[in-house]
Amino acid sequence: MSGTSIIAVLAENIAQCRLCIDAPLSTPLPHEPRPVVQLSTTARICIAGQAPGARVHASGIPFTDPSGDRLRDWMQISKADFYNPDKLAIVPMGFCFPGNDKKGSDLPPRKECALQWHRQIFENMPQIELLLLIGQYAQAWHLGDDRSKTLTATVQNWQNLFNRRGLPKILPLPHPSWRNNGWLRKNSWFDADLLPVLRKEIKRLI
Repeated sequence: MSGTSIIAVLAENIAQCRLCIDAPLSTPLPHEPRPVVQLSTTARICIAGQAPGARVHASGIPFTDPSGDRLRDWMQISKADFYNPDKLAIVPMGFCFPGNDKKGSDLPPRKECALQWHRQIFENMPQIELLLLIGQYAQAWHLGDDRSKTLTATVQNWQNLFNRRGLPKILPLPHPSWRNNGWLRKNSWFDADLLPVLRKEIKRLI
């Protein structure tokens, strides 16, 4: 089976996935699943995020919210390129909106998705040259022991992670949520040092 066919089958199987209801590892998902991913056999850039929010659950399209607007601004990428699977893959840790906690915040990504699908996905997207790790859950999964103790320390270590030998290159990022506005104000080096490298890589690979 060709790479394109494998990815197409994976995407179809993911779209029909009900593990978090039929065989959950914890409390079942509180609503019908709506997996949101963007797989590709040609994209050289992959965004590894956390999980869809309520707006993305409603639209079925990744990053259709203010966080997506900020992320695209960080990347200096058009919506046309962002949503073009020939140019960009999007593989969050959890494929479905996990629901909200008692305070109204999003719950952590479901664990079933990564355990069931991630190895298959990344084995069949060997062309990825740049992996953007958004938030602590993606950083923990993809970096393993190379992740620092905190998200701030992991992102501060971006140069060492980016300059490691081999592909894909890795850039760790905070989540582009408005909840991180304070973090962004306190860490001006993110805008000054990391974003220019991110934008240069996006321009090179898109």
